[in-house]
Formats: sequence, structure tokens, C-alpha cells
Amino acid sequence: MSDRFRRIWAWPVALGVLTASGLVSALVSDQWGDVWSWVGLGVPMAVIMVFSLKGSRT
Repeated sequence: MSDRFRRIWAWPVALGVLTASGLVSALVSDQWGDVWSWVGLGVPMAVIMVFSLKGSRT
């Protein structure tokens, strides 16, 4: 895999996997799964908030 491809897609893929695991965990598990679902869905939302409040780079 090229370095440019990894640099562009690493974070979006990681956030997508985190979100998907949080959604699945919220649907199928209890107790520890509830905690993981909050983390798995909260971290991507926090990243979105930080970058939306930061504004555009241009």
C-alpha cells in the first residue's frame, strides 16, 4: 500500500470501524457493550465537533 493512500484513508477507516463496532455493540450486547457503544459512537462525534468548530483551512 502506498504511503499517500495510507495517509489519506487511515483516519476515516479507523473512525468508520470504531463507529460500526459501537453500533453493533449497542445492538447486541449488555453491560460492557453499553460502555463500548458510548465510546465507539462518542469518539467520532467528538472528532466531528472539533473539526467543525476549528473551521476550514482555506
